[in-house]
Amino acid sequence: MTSTQSPSLVPPEGIAVETLSHRNEPPRRVDRTYGHERRAGTAMILPAAVLLVLFIVIPAFLAFGLAFTNARLVSPYPATFVGLDNFIRLFQDAAFGRALLNVAYFAIVVVPLQAGLALVLALLINIRIRGTNFFRTVYFLPVVTSMVVVSVLWIFLYREDGLINEIISRITFGAVTGPDWLNDPATSMPAIILMSVWQGVGFHMIIWLSGLQTISAELYEAADLDGVSRWQRFRFITWPGLRGTRNVILVTITIAALSLFTQVSVMTQGGPLDSTTTVVYQAVQAGFEQQDTAYASAISLVFFGIVLVISAVQRYLTREKD
Repeated sequence: MTSTQSPSLVPPEGIAVETLSHRNEPPRRVDRTYGHERRAGTAMILPAAVLLVLFIVIPAFLAFGLAFTNARLVSPYPATFVGLDNFIRLFQDAAFGRALLNVAYFAIVVVPLQAGLALVLALLINIRIRGTNFFRTVYFLPVVTSMVVVSVLWIFLYREDGLINEIISRITFGAVTGPDWLNDPATSMPAIILMSVWQGVGFHMIIWLSGLQTISAELYEAADLDGVSRWQRFRFITWPGLRGTRNVILVTITIAALSLFTQVSVMTQGGPLDSTTTVVYQAVQAGFEQQDTAYASAISLVFFGIVLVISAVQRYLTREKD
């Protein structure tokens, strides 16, 4: 006589319980829900995708095509193919070489200075004491202010009779007279660097702060029990915990520094003696003031290649090593 065994109520191994529960639901209802979610996701991403295509993809293809022609912004003659003439002209242009040096100088100074200062501010406001929110707001206030407004404000500060020179004169009791900051080739770029760091440090302070708040408090508690110093806490806990954050900050500051334009356009117009001209400013000048869109496109393509190479090198140097 054979005995019959009752079927097991435990689901077979490897099959999720959630999957079995869905067997009782009507297939059409599941399909309608999935289709509704897919349409909703498409509707949400569509505006950003349209803007990306209109202002990034299409201009990039147009710039690539125009760089090999003699097209002008306003011209009665149609554009013709000229090959590499624009690129040959570009690399023979002394102004372009000076613009590259200015951008390199700006980036080399701004990237470590702004990142380091932002980290110091983030460490200070990460302490839970009364008034921290006030200082966070004060430090972040220049970020939400238009760069054009900030540049105009600092023009008045940098004047010969401006506030900065007045402070220098009063501190030294009239023994030192401040220079004409924006009209002196020796001080024009340092003046723009100072203003740019002041305006942008608050943004990266917030990024550093978000990274600091992801580090587990238990690590600091264990360090306090072991009696380690503040420097050891920063070196062995804080700094390694900020690896991903500092990579993001390094890339964002570098790209922003290489794209320097607004400050130069408002404050110095590339002068004096091309001491503050940049690659982006030169491209805008060539494309709109000189109406040479083909040459401006060549400048943009070369600049894109430079930024791409620098970003790739940074990505390689900051990669996670096994």
